[in-house]
Amino acid sequence: MELKILSVNVSKEKGTIKGPVEEVTLNHHGVINDAHAGPWHRQVSMLGKESIDRFSKQAGRPIAFGEFAENLTTQGVELVKTLPLDRFSGDNAELEVTQIGKACHGSACAIFREVGNCVMPKEGIFARVIRQGPIRPGDVLQYKPKIFHFHVITLSDRASKGIYTDRSGPQILETLEQHFATTPRNIKLIHSIIPDDASSLNALMEKTTQDEVDVIITTGGTGIGRRDITVETVQPMLDKEIPGIMEMIRVKYGREKPNALLSRGVAGLIGDTLIYTLPGSVKAVNEYMEEILKTMEHLIYMRHGLDIH
Repeated sequence: MELKILSVNVSKEKGTIKGPVEEVTLNHHGVINDAHAGPWHRQVSMLGKESIDRFSKQAGRPIAFGEFAENLTTQGVELVKTLPLDRFSGDNAELEVTQIGKACHGSACAIFREVGNCVMPKEGIFARVIRQGPIRPGDVLQYKPKIFHFHVITLSDRASKGIYTDRSGPQILETLEQHFATTPRNIKLIHSIIPDDASSLNALMEKTTQDEVDVIITTGGTGIGRRDITVETVQPMLDKEIPGIMEMIRVKYGREKPNALLSRGVAGLIGDTLIYTLPGSVKAVNEYMEEILKTMEHLIYMRHGLDIH
C-alpha cells in the first residue's frame, strides 16, 4: 500500500503550528531544524489528509497542512489504523511507527487555542527514523505492516521418529492463531520437531535467532527426566532472563496441582528474540499460553525501545 507525502512541515517550538517547506531531511533524531527532533521515540509526527478532512467538516472550515503540528501530511493510508513497529519505506528514507495518538494539552497548547481543538491526539501518529535522508512533497512511501514471526519447537524423541503424534506443538500454533485472529496483527508461524538432544536444539535456536524471529516457544523437556535437556540448553543462551512469568505460572497452578511446580521452564531474551520453554502436555501448554499472551506484545515493544501502556 502506498503513502503519498502531500506536505512537509517544521516549527521552531513545540506546541505550535508548523509551516510547510520545500523539503525536510531526516537524521537519527528526526526532522533537522524541527522542534520535535531528539533522541526519543516521537521524532517525526504524521497526520493523514483522511483525518484532516474529517476534522475540517466538524470544524466548518478548511485546515491547512501543518496546522496540527504534523511534520508529514500524507494520503493513501489511514494512519490511525497502523500499529507500532509498522514501517514506511521510500527511496530516500524509512520510518518506523512508534506511537498512535498522544495526550492532548488543551488550552495549554497554542494549536488548541488557535484552532479550538486538535485531531493529532486521536488520529496522528509518531515515528522514528530507521533510514536517514530527504523527504519532499510528492514522494511515495511503501507501507509495510509488521509481521510477528513465531517458531514453535517440539522436543520429543518419540515424536521426532514418528512413534508419537505431537499434540502440544500444534496446540501452541492453534492458540497463537486464535489470539491474533482478534487483533489486526499479521503473524507467521513455523513448527519444528526435534529429538531431546542438546546439540540439535542449540543449532536450531542459533539459526532461528539469526533469522530475527520475534518469539521462540519450545514445548517438552522441562521436567527432571534424564532426557529433559531444554532448560539447561536454553538458559545459558539467554542474554536476559525474565523469571517472573514462569514463576507466577508455577505458583498459580501449583497451588491446586503441586506437580505443576516441578516444571523448570524459563523465559528470556536472546538478542531481540523472546524465548519461552513450556512443558510437553497440552493442558500445561494451555495454562502457560493463557498467561504468556497477556504480556508478550508489550515485551516485544519494550525490547524495541517502546514503552507503550
